[in-house]
Amino acid sequence: MKILSVAIPCYNSEAYMRKCIESLLPGGEDIEILIVDDGSKKDNTAAIADSYQEKYPTIVKAIHQENGGHGEAVNTGIANASGVYFKVVDSDDWVDSDVLLKIIGLLKELIAGPDTVDMFISNYIYDKVGQKRKRIMQYHSAMPTERVFTWEEMGNMRLGHYILMHSVIYRTGLLRECGLKLPKHTFYVDNIFVFQPLPFVKKLYYLDAEFYHYFIGREDQSVNETIMIGRIDQQIRVNKIMIDFMAGRNIKDKRLRNYMMSYLDIITTISSVLLLRSGTDENFEKKQELWQYLKRADLRLYYKLRHSLLGRAMNLPGKGGRKVSVAAYQLTQKFFGFN
Repeated sequence: MKILSVAIPCYNSEAYMRKCIESLLPGGEDIEILIVDDGSKKDNTAAIADSYQEKYPTIVKAIHQENGGHGEAVNTGIANASGVYFKVVDSDDWVDSDVLLKIIGLLKELIAGPDTVDMFISNYIYDKVGQKRKRIMQYHSAMPTERVFTWEEMGNMRLGHYILMHSVIYRTGLLRECGLKLPKHTFYVDNIFVFQPLPFVKKLYYLDAEFYHYFIGREDQSVNETIMIGRIDQQIRVNKIMIDFMAGRNIKDKRLRNYMMSYLDIITTISSVLLLRSGTDENFEKKQELWQYLKRADLRLYYKLRHSLLGRAMNLPGKGGRKVSVAAYQLTQKFFGFN
């Protein structure tokens, strides 16, 4: 039985995918590495994937599909996963191999005992180009360490501390049970990947160790601010899907409900401030329409977000207000890892 399935979405990734794959191979027969070649055409991504499958036939599986975007590659990974747990590692990122072995050992213990968890969380590192001092995203201020816990036991997350795709491992069955299906040809769907399963999570486990290296700094990277503004319609699409999921949903656990509202608050802030930073009247109208969309979807949720600290900052009137909004974004930019 495979303990952990890891999907690596790849699109023209020959320059960096080997480092990613090599960091996972020490997991040995307990791990399943699903290299999803998402219609790569300009380089040797497909051939590299096949070569790893040939060399490690019981560990690596190369999957080739027509281009569907990052979300469709993740969907394919979930559909093909045979491991009890599932993780996504982007092809330009990598993991700490020693921590990987520790995680596999912990997952084995949890599976064998009465406390099979739905979500396993660890730390990640912003591995930014040219930055010697790497920022680490840790959760020990809000989560019990190295034991099974529930939402009721979780403390409040500080601003900028969110459970992102880099930090999470989900139980594979839960991802299928909750009906997770990411949209095709859309960037930034990692937020949906983390957000939508949350109400189905009952038991969690947090390992206070730096597992995931989130590489950031390439000019063509999806989180480059200029590229994000150019793809703003995709960011808005993700934002609206998250709004639709949250609208009218009765989440009884107060801590989980507050956390999900805070998560949606930050995603809506990101959408709003990027629309403002573009400086165009068209995008300013899109920002207004996004907030109206939220208002129509769930009036109570709208007022919660509209009157939050970030919501107020994003909706100050006039050109002066826009400048204040952008200044607020620049102050909090370090939390989100934009480059």
